Amino acid sequence: MKKVIFILSLLAVNSYEAQFKINVEVPSSFTPKEVYLYTLNGSKDVLNSKEIKKGNSWQINVSKPYSGMMKLYFPETNASVNFISENKDVKMKFETEKDKIVNIDYIDEANYVMDQIQDIQKKKEYILPALYQIKEYYKTKSDFATALNNEVLRLSSAAPDLTKFPFVAYYGTNYNKFLEKSANKSAVTQDQIIDFLTKSNEFLESSSLLKPVLVAYLNAGSTASLSADVDKMLKAVNVETPRGQTVLSEIIEIFDTYAMQDLKDKYLTEAKNLKCTINERLKNTIATNINTEVGATFPNYVFNRASNTKAKSIYDVKADKKIIVFWASTCSHCEAELPKIIEKYNAIKGLKGEVIAFSLDSDALAYENKAKMLPWINDSELKGWNSSFSDTYNVHATPSYYILDGNNKIIAKPDHAADVISYLKLN
Repeated sequence: MKKVIFILSLLAVNSYEAQFKINVEVPSSFTPKEVYLYTLNGSKDVLNSKEIKKGNSWQINVSKPYSGMMKLYFPETNASVNFISENKDVKMKFETEKDKIVNIDYIDEANYVMDQIQDIQKKKEYILPALYQIKEYYKTKSDFATALNNEVLRLSSAAPDLTKFPFVAYYGTNYNKFLEKSANKSAVTQDQIIDFLTKSNEFLESSSLLKPVLVAYLNAGSTASLSADVDKMLKAVNVETPRGQTVLSEIIEIFDTYAMQDLKDKYLTEAKNLKCTINERLKNTIATNINTEVGATFPNYVFNRASNTKAKSIYDVKADKKIIVFWASTCSHCEAELPKIIEKYNAIKGLKGEVIAFSLDSDALAYENKAKMLPWINDSELKGWNSSFSDTYNVHATPSYYILDGNNKIIAKPDHAADVISYLKLN
């Protein structure tokens, strides 16, 4: 019996050691009460937990081991903060102005080092080349020349010792190799990327590198061999494994984002035809696409702050045709396309149709100023790309369109406003 108790005690200790805490301190003037904690799976945020502020801080307990990118999201102000975990305690302080986070002081060692590396990385890409040129004009020992030389030396210095920070080392090494904007990046081959995808540990899924590295893979080949290149990569990563399925999910979404419909359909069909156990990531990609393909019943949405209607949801809107538009006030393509729909709006109403537009804005004033100029039903969660309908309706870009019949079945997925008008025969 004592042996059993000892084993249980050891398991309890190991479980406790697997936990870490995230402590966030804020000024008393920062009003948000709730925070969401997300981990990362490829390019997808995964909700880990929610926490309510106590006093002027949040303390979030993470129950399972995790190393990689994390995100805090404050829904009341639509603010978010990215940071990392080395499976150790994290601590940070915010400086704020009128509920906007203006500065973050990373107190734990891992995030401090990561912040410094990313600062140098960004400046090396965009500022260091210019500093070299400016330096040629300041040969004196003036204060400015000294400061300029010091900054050039700082940005040119060797990377710090990252022995204690395995995730930081993984991220920095592979970002520099595959994604840093330098002459050497163009020399990276598809075979090197395949080797990276197949040999990386679990940091690949939690690093935010997966999608941009896959795009780099596609760009390293030729358009003529794109399908064959993807087939080669998927065979190497093995789509019957969790890693291979996450890669397949990302590939489907990349082709969807870039409107490469034939390739998207090919790999979505491959995903649907898998006979093995499918991981959650790929399962969600398949489900979202099935729910939003032509012939499917469009998932309902209960309005949040809808204008120009008394209806409570999409299904409550009575119309023979419903044109669903996803847009944003900051989207230049929306600025060009929405006037074409406005011009035909009375004709759409004449067909017993209605336009229902969902904004992926985060700024309330920007949304309201634009929405009041749009004559149809408008709604927004004011959470930007954190809005629930971006995932529910498989929205990867704005503007995006769906046309529904009176029973809320999807009958068309036009690419542009002109295609909407053409489908309704309003040319």
